[in-house]
Amino acid sequence: MQKRVGKVYLIGAGPGDPELLTLKAVRALALADVVLIDDLVDRTVLAHAPQARVVPVGKRGGCKSTPQAFIEKLMVRLARRGAVVARVKGGDPFVFGRGGEEVLALAAAGIECTVVPGITSGVGVPAALGIPVTHRDMARGVTFVTAHTRDGSGPDWAALARTGTTLVIYMGMQRIVEITAALVAAGIGSTPAAVIEHGTTAAERSVIGSVSTIALQAAAAGLGSPALIVVGDVVALARQAVPALPQQRSA
Repeated sequence: MQKRVGKVYLIGAGPGDPELLTLKAVRALALADVVLIDDLVDRTVLAHAPQARVVPVGKRGGCKSTPQAFIEKLMVRLARRGAVVARVKGGDPFVFGRGGEEVLALAAAGIECTVVPGITSGVGVPAALGIPVTHRDMARGVTFVTAHTRDGSGPDWAALARTGTTLVIYMGMQRIVEITAALVAAGIGSTPAAVIEHGTTAAERSVIGSVSTIALQAAAAGLGSPALIVVGDVVALARQAVPALPQQRSA
């Protein structure tokens, strides 16, 4: 008898609120034998997979993380043993989630993979605060960028400032002073900006100000990772936005 080969569902769990999980994600979780779950995913989503063994494979900035190579080898090993694996990531697996790396590793090993998209934090978190990342009269585009790269290099902030698009910056809190200084130098110091910590969850807090003030405001409020930095005129549409004054919001 030919040995059954399992498969992997690469699932985006959304920006934080477990109710933002998609119906397709719920169905995939119900099929799983094993769930490999990231650190930032709300554990209540596991209610959709009561039958599964749960393996935490956390990744959080500034903390000890599960090596990416280990996660990829584990998925392959489990699938080759016939398991249905649900790999659950925060946000969307293909937006700064290393989902592309994992799909390639699975394909190279001959393992079937189904990608289940999720609401990326870069859209869902600002939206929950009333910030549209695009707007016909204020921002005809949006740029998603990470401040954390494998080689330690940073984006060309001056070039990004010149695009005139809304900037949504992932993993930028450790470099927020450097980032905002570069944007101020590029001439957009007065542009509205926000920092949103633990977006869409009960622990959400935010500050609204300008590019020139937001780093100090975030520090004064004690905000840290995980958080998004949003820069653009659309930030002025945020609920209770008071430019240049520290604000924080709790659910």
